[in-house]
Amino acid sequence: MALKETFKIFVVGGTGAQGMPVISSLVHDKKYYVRVLTRSQSSTRAKYLASLGNVEFIEGTFASESDLRRGYQGCDGAYINIDGFNCGEKTEMYWAIRAYELAIEEGIKFFVYGNLDYGYKKSGYQPKFRCGHYDGKGRIAEWVLFQNQFNQHRMKASVLTSGPYIDMAVAAGTPMTPSVEDGVVTWRAPLGSGAVPHVSLEDCGYYARWLFDNPDRANGLDLEVAIEHVHYKDLALAFEDVTGHPARFIDVDLDSYWAEGPLSMAASMGSGYNSDPKDPAFMTMRQNFTGFWNLWRHSGHNEGIIKRDYKLLDEIHPKRARSAEQWLREMNDRGIKDGSGSLWEKVQPMNLRPILKMAEDGMQGKL
Repeated sequence: MALKETFKIFVVGGTGAQGMPVISSLVHDKKYYVRVLTRSQSSTRAKYLASLGNVEFIEGTFASESDLRRGYQGCDGAYINIDGFNCGEKTEMYWAIRAYELAIEEGIKFFVYGNLDYGYKKSGYQPKFRCGHYDGKGRIAEWVLFQNQFNQHRMKASVLTSGPYIDMAVAAGTPMTPSVEDGVVTWRAPLGSGAVPHVSLEDCGYYARWLFDNPDRANGLDLEVAIEHVHYKDLALAFEDVTGHPARFIDVDLDSYWAEGPLSMAASMGSGYNSDPKDPAFMTMRQNFTGFWNLWRHSGHNEGIIKRDYKLLDEIHPKRARSAEQWLREMNDRGIKDGSGSLWEKVQPMNLRPILKMAEDGMQGKL
């Protein structure tokens, strides 16, 4: 499929943590023009995107057929990454399906779905691995790729499966926010000997751009990405090597994590902050993220439930960071050079900043 000189892409989720680098990667050389669906184009994140050039906005919500249609009209491609923390698992699944169907109606030629691992299925449907914001996306990804077998003559499609951002390991308001205890950077997590297949946010931008640049090869592909399977003992050692400051990983049980961990204050809240607590599909943060941590606890050394094809990722992104240490070193050097601070400075309690839009919104955003 030959692309036009300027390929116009409609993006849902553009002001989110992943959407920002995706859009930046698409427009940096002006090959692509992006239309972003946002609740407010006057937000700080929207203003930043506007400053990149080749970006326009429509105000609205993904939970509206008319807004989705307005977004698609006149566009060639779409990048759809619905915020499951906004709406909850059940609502996200409905609107993701409608987003795909309406894209075909409106003449979109290439559709990319922002996905997460269907860990519940990959585990053999063991209940301890149920993680709503992962499973909801994973079901739809399979559905999209199945539909693509019959619809690709009208619209090609692919899936970009990411995972926990490694940026979250040095940020506020995440499941793995570190603490500084007696001068030691400390990650307390129910991970055991398992590992998190962390992905770099910047890499999400690179991989999304690759998909749009290579639609014929990408068609029907579930591109599952990560830096590496990060064992947190190794993460702590890497932090020490890079910064010269002590760090450690302390394995904790789930009860301790929910009593004292970074999400403890939100344990009984809904994992979808606009979901209805009376709905039988409702999941609390504790229920949702217990499954999340169980997935990683059983995914060590790329041999457990969640796996990645690192050889393929090396081919697609030869310059990618291939270890937590490499990523930490790049971020540390960049922060020192641009004056934003070293990693040691950034993990101090007074300096920790959120990267997830959910944390910035205070879990108060609307659909």
